[in-house]
Amino acid sequence: MPVSIQAGLWGLLSGSALLLGAGAAWVANIPQRVIAAVMAFGSGVLISALSFELMEEAIQRGGFIATALGFLGGALVYTLANVAVSKAGGKHRKRSGGQQKAPDSDGDNSGGDNGLAIAIGALLDGIPESIVIGVSLIEGGAVSMVAVIAVFLSNVPEGLSSAAGMRKAGKSAAYIFGLWAGIALISGLAAWLGYVVFAGLGDAVVAATQAVAAGAILAMIADTMIPEAFEATHDYAGFITVAGFLAAFTLSKMGG
Repeated sequence: MPVSIQAGLWGLLSGSALLLGAGAAWVANIPQRVIAAVMAFGSGVLISALSFELMEEAIQRGGFIATALGFLGGALVYTLANVAVSKAGGKHRKRSGGQQKAPDSDGDNSGGDNGLAIAIGALLDGIPESIVIGVSLIEGGAVSMVAVIAVFLSNVPEGLSSAAGMRKAGKSAAYIFGLWAGIALISGLAAWLGYVVFAGLGDAVVAATQAVAAGAILAMIADTMIPEAFEATHDYAGFITVAGFLAAFTLSKMGG
């Protein structure tokens, strides 16, 4: 099987965790505290993966300057895009406590979430992760299982939290599962593009790309995942996040 197709399938697999989380939220009335705890664990997993998989590999590939510029650039681009999405009505896309509402009657979205903005926000969160999976196949043709597992584990609480919030806001099953199925498919496409676009480029470009993704992911964790995790777990959020970090760190060292 061509490596590019493998990249797409790995991206699709990690994206399918969104549907898994959404399904769990739809069939069971999961307490908000449990959802927040899973979100905290997923935050730790991603922080570990971007530290020991993305940044470490990026600096070895392209040196400090390319890595640092990419890291800051990724965070800046994500932050600006996230501000735009939030203003458009996607601010609460990862919230599970009923914060997601229908847009105001005056159309300014100040009181609720807009379906298109939620979808764009989900893409904004997921595309950097998927590109990383595709890029990981460039050297040696073997995917980074730690990256796949980290993205998969982080997508479960994202689907869980968002679907729980959408359900409380009165969204239909067709809307929720259609949204996440589309995001999962785009995740596969993004992973495929991550391999196809960057396979023939130099180490500095690949390193910068990894760093851009790492910066975007870290900004996303701080802006959207950790606030939801702290919302219900409070004093326990830090410990659960550390547990997620340790789990991914262990996987990284076992794989290395």
